[in-house]
Amino acid sequence: MAKVGVIGAGSWGTALTVLLHGNGHEVTVWSISKDEVDMLNEQHEHKDKLPGVKIPEDICITTDLEKAVKEKDLLVLAVPSPYTRSTARSMAPYVAEGQLIVNVAKGIEESTLMILTDIIEQEIPACRAAVLSGPSHAEEVGRGLPTTVVAGAHDRKTAEFIQNIFMNQVFRVYTSPDMLGIELGGALKNVIALAAGIADGLGYGDNTKAALITRGIAEMSRIGVAMGGRQETFNGLSGIGDLIVTCASVHSRNRKAGYLMGQGKSMQEAMDEVKMVVEGVYSAKAAMALARKYDVEIPIIEQVNMVLFENKPAKEAVMDLMLRDKKIENPLLPSAAETRPLERGPEGCVAITAIRILITRNTMGSVQNAGASIRRRREKNAMRICMTGLGTAMLTAQRGGRRLPFRDYPELRKMSGRPPRVPKQRKWRGAEEKDF
Repeated sequence: MAKVGVIGAGSWGTALTVLLHGNGHEVTVWSISKDEVDMLNEQHEHKDKLPGVKIPEDICITTDLEKAVKEKDLLVLAVPSPYTRSTARSMAPYVAEGQLIVNVAKGIEESTLMILTDIIEQEIPACRAAVLSGPSHAEEVGRGLPTTVVAGAHDRKTAEFIQNIFMNQVFRVYTSPDMLGIELGGALKNVIALAAGIADGLGYGDNTKAALITRGIAEMSRIGVAMGGRQETFNGLSGIGDLIVTCASVHSRNRKAGYLMGQGKSMQEAMDEVKMVVEGVYSAKAAMALARKYDVEIPIIEQVNMVLFENKPAKEAVMDLMLRDKKIENPLLPSAAETRPLERGPEGCVAITAIRILITRNTMGSVQNAGASIRRRREKNAMRICMTGLGTAMLTAQRGGRRLPFRDYPELRKMSGRPPRVPKQRKWRGAEEKDF
């Protein structure tokens, strides 16, 4: 049994309190509001934010922050993201050296563009910060419905400790070293969820929502990878998983706020009606600032910002998205001309990678000319590539069963005269093995 302090008694903090108590841990809950603490102690239910979920009577609920923090094996920071810094600053005098704090909020600080675990580490240098995130509505976790999340930490031991504290037969926890990717996925998906809600409010259908989710994860990934996160993280629970549930669920406060705006309400009117913090509103400006900083194109998030802060009509924003310049879905995909088999000879095994080699060596200025060059030099170029054992790699564009862009083939980079690329690896601190 562990001693756990839950800082924040909103819907998510309450749901996790019930979960942790059910796992056999001793839980103390803190709230800044005396009225909220009195209500929870008297009614043992958060009727405003989590109705129907009973809070066990032996759980201590207090306004005494020192009591909730001191001598705890783990602290769960569950306040809304705009209050992460101020709450962490208040906690700092009571946090012991090396005490573990798990952030479960989702957001980016607009003024600094910092993720929440970085804020916690900045305000409480003595602590060990970690994150727990994924597709996990408090309403369902509180009722004990099957849920899966991911725990991110700097080292494997800490991540596995969090995993053991939270995991049970209905709450599965995976681990990851990519704290940056996990936090960005959790924050940015709220902005896309606003767009999905706006589309619902306008009366659009499943096709529209599928487009927003698909192109939304592309925008989230662009920002995240540019900042140093891992693409695999955005393909996982805290990325596409959290995005799907937030865009589709009736429990999503961000989707609900977007829905109300799609029906014609202002941003403030929508937030007032939701009666909870709509974190996507706070993350939207930060997302735009990050996109400018890292030179990333995010048209959906850009239009959401215009609707939120420039009073742009929601329907006009959708039309502007649909009428943007024509694009290829994935620039790494070759065109038909690039993948057309060569006419004869051993060069038939050479695909787009060989063409890219010639282009990068400035042999020709276009794909067509590069293909012609291969035909003219079929004996020399194609045989050399095939005999080096790369023919199959070029034909299938695979290594270890994964499709990779040209830049991830060091052999081909060497042949093209480009220096080897050293991919960024997010590893556990002190670990030698690769994380993914």
